[in-house]
Amino acid sequence: MSSLQSLVQEWLRMDQNEATRKEIQLLLANADTDELEKRMRSRIEFGTAGLRGRMEAGWSRMNDLIVIQASQGFCAYVLKHIYDASDRGVVVAHDHRHNSERWAILTAAAFISTGVKVYLHKGLVHTPMVPFSVKRLNAACGVMITASHNPKQDNGYKVYWENAVQIIEPHDKGISESIKQNLEPKTWDVSSVASSPLCVDRTAEMREAYFASLSTLCLRQSDNAASPLKFVNTSMHGVSDPFMQTAFAEFGFPAFVPVPEQQQPDPEFPTVKFPNPEEKGALDLAIRIADRHAADYILAQDPDSDRFAAVERRSDGSFIAFTGDQLGTLFASAVLEQYKASGKPLHRLAMVASTVSSKMIGTMAAAEGFKFEECLTGFKFIGNTALRLVQEGYEVPFGYEEAIGFMFGSEIRDKDGVAASMVFAELVTALRLRGKTASSHLQELYERYGYFQTSNSYFICNDPPTIDRIFARIRNFDGTGTSDKPSYPRTIAGLMVTYVRDLTLWYDSASPTHTPALPRSSGHMVQFQAESIADGTRITLTTRTSGTEPKIKYYLEGSGKDAEAVRQLLPRVVAELAEVWMEARKNGLGRS
Repeated sequence: MSSLQSLVQEWLRMDQNEATRKEIQLLLANADTDELEKRMRSRIEFGTAGLRGRMEAGWSRMNDLIVIQASQGFCAYVLKHIYDASDRGVVVAHDHRHNSERWAILTAAAFISTGVKVYLHKGLVHTPMVPFSVKRLNAACGVMITASHNPKQDNGYKVYWENAVQIIEPHDKGISESIKQNLEPKTWDVSSVASSPLCVDRTAEMREAYFASLSTLCLRQSDNAASPLKFVNTSMHGVSDPFMQTAFAEFGFPAFVPVPEQQQPDPEFPTVKFPNPEEKGALDLAIRIADRHAADYILAQDPDSDRFAAVERRSDGSFIAFTGDQLGTLFASAVLEQYKASGKPLHRLAMVASTVSSKMIGTMAAAEGFKFEECLTGFKFIGNTALRLVQEGYEVPFGYEEAIGFMFGSEIRDKDGVAASMVFAELVTALRLRGKTASSHLQELYERYGYFQTSNSYFICNDPPTIDRIFARIRNFDGTGTSDKPSYPRTIAGLMVTYVRDLTLWYDSASPTHTPALPRSSGHMVQFQAESIADGTRITLTTRTSGTEPKIKYYLEGSGKDAEAVRQLLPRVVAELAEVWMEARKNGLGRS
């Protein structure tokens, strides 16, 4: 194991950014060994999500040196594994966060130094523009500098493969190893980005093509233009506002009412603690603006505009926010209705959702006769699953995950907050013409397919060994479990556990071989199904670790014929999960 001193000296030898050099030199001068250990001892992990972390000096943080090394390693890996990668090139873009533009330029310079063409987007773009551009330009790969909806201190490095989908195994491990083999910076000189013929600007062309593609999702432009509905839109201090303005015009809608305090890109995110529309209080400002303008709906995108959330104004003037699963159900129903109207055979239709998302679309598929397939969490899996289904002869016009990520059409196999906003706006406009609202239509869907309610949240734990102990206990709940034959809890909140799928141990209680159909999870991930013998009320509970945050997430869904029984059951399940399964107080777990 390298000594701390050697790690520090190696950093100071390589780093040419004066600000981050001074950070380490100051820690060294103050003999702050604890902080140096945190910054220097381990290297930031490159995974399927790329890189994401706090912007500071050190091997475990996001900074210039880490971005250069990541770019060199990624470039070397792409050149090795993708034919004609130098000529096909890489798409590079960035959001508005601190350092984003600089890191996009450093990324471009690293690829140019190796003779690879770079399509560098000029100005701020939303994340879906990268996979869209990779596909349209037939590029070998793509890089987006963003940390999505993370706190302002963070930034990230998100990568796409030649199929315009986020990377999956084994590419993450291969790229990680390639980075370690290419640590010595080849260049800090970024002048080539402005002078090299290898750096190509196709920004305007790609934006025009994106909106042309987006407009194919518009079905009722004349109805949109005449719509009496009023929309408020918030960009959450991110990049979506100009994209949303153009999209509204393309779909024929009158202009939306922006949330002025959150309309312009601001890396400080001054009005929200966490710039995530799902977080409590994040939409309070938008609700006040909607109340002031008597708006019918609020549309919200996260800062890099790949996620979407919505709020409806009720007849009594109060507001209700939709969950990601509720929006997914509404979208799936709309896609199904459109597909039926096309006259195409339903058995060629397929939809995809992550395994932690609602099972309602699966129920809908069984009733209506289309294919539904679930996959691991994340759009890297949703996108790749969609591509596989297309190869098998299906059309896959929709996919989603409960974390307010929605995929539409065939051009972008990734989540797109602008596309989701427009599909939702057109959907509620069509519902209004039929005397309905989004929430009333959702109730109709519950009556048709059964009542489904979710309760998703997380526990906070900054100590990985504690997380490991918690999951080890769940897998050996009565003390009789082994690595070959785990022993999970048998009941929860009075329900009998009927099924367990552990994608970490790769165990499935329903499979004759105990082997799951889904691939292994790199972190902890266990899913339980339980049922009431008395009334048939069911739950699906998934617990998993986060790949980017110090959280144990849980995804809980109850379903049954009696909506009130489901509503009363979910809090009891959460309470037992927290205090009995997780031992939250004993383990010092924080709650959301």
